[in-house]
Amino acid sequence: MVHRDNTAIFVVGILGNIASFFCFIAPVSIFYQVCKKKTTGGFQSAPYVAALFSAMLWIFYAYIKTGEMLIITINAFGCVIETIYLVIYTTYCSKKARIFTLKLIELFNLGGICLVIILTHVLAKERTERIELLGWICVVLSTSVFAAPLSVMRVVIRTKSVEFMSFTLSLLLTTSAIIWLCYGILLKDIFVTLPNFVGITFGTIQMVLYAIYRKNKPVNDQKLPEHKDDMNENQLQVVVIPLQNVVDIETTMENKEEKKQEETKPSEGNQVQQQKEG
Repeated sequence: MVHRDNTAIFVVGILGNIASFFCFIAPVSIFYQVCKKKTTGGFQSAPYVAALFSAMLWIFYAYIKTGEMLIITINAFGCVIETIYLVIYTTYCSKKARIFTLKLIELFNLGGICLVIILTHVLAKERTERIELLGWICVVLSTSVFAAPLSVMRVVIRTKSVEFMSFTLSLLLTTSAIIWLCYGILLKDIFVTLPNFVGITFGTIQMVLYAIYRKNKPVNDQKLPEHKDDMNENQLQVVVIPLQNVVDIETTMENKEEKKQEETKPSEGNQVQQQKEG
C-alpha cells in the first residue's frame, strides 16, 4: 500500500511539474517581442521579481522538509526562467525602471530570502517548527499569487468583454492548481494544498466569466485608457504567470493605437489631396 501511494505521489508530482513548466514559459512570447522591439513597452517587473521570490521560498521549504525533489525541480526551473526574464527586462527597460527593478531584487530576492532564513532558524529551533513556519509563509505568498488575476477579472466585469482575458492561460493555471492540490492531498501537506485550493477557485471564476462574456463584442477604444489606469493601480498585486493577462492588455492597447494611427494617416492624406484638387 505504501509503495502504491509513493508511486501515485511521484506520478502526480511529475504531472504538476509539466503543468507548471508551461505556466512558467507562458510569457516567453512577450519577452521575444521585447527583444525584437528592444523595448519593454512600459509593463512592470514586479510580477517577475515576486515570482522569483516565490520559487526561491518553495525551494527552501522543500529543502528543509527533505525528500521533496519534485517541488525543488520545478521551482529551480522557475528561478532560472524568471532570472532570464529579469535580465531581458533590465536590458531593454528605461533607466528609471532598471533602478526600480534592481531595488526590488535586492529587497526581495536578497534581503527577503536572508530574512526568512534567519527568522526560521531564530524563531523555530526544531525542524518541525521550521517547516511549519516556512510553510505558512509560502501559503501566504502563494495565495497572493493566485489572487493576482482579480484585477483582470474586474476589468472583464466592468467592460463585459473577455478581450483582455486568455482562456487558455486560465485553463492552464487551473489545471496546474488541480494537479498540485492532488499532490498536496496525497502528500498530506496542508501548505501545498491550501494555496492551490485558492488557485482552483480563482481559475474557475475566470473561466465562468469567460463563458458569460465570450460572445460580447470587444470594448471600444474610448474606454481603454480608463481600463489601463485600473490595471496600473493593481500592477504590484500581479504575480507570476497571471501577469500575462496584464501584459496582453497593454500590448493590445498599444496595437490598437498603432492601428488607429495607420487608419488616420490615409484619411488625412485624402483630405490634403481634395484640398489641392479644389
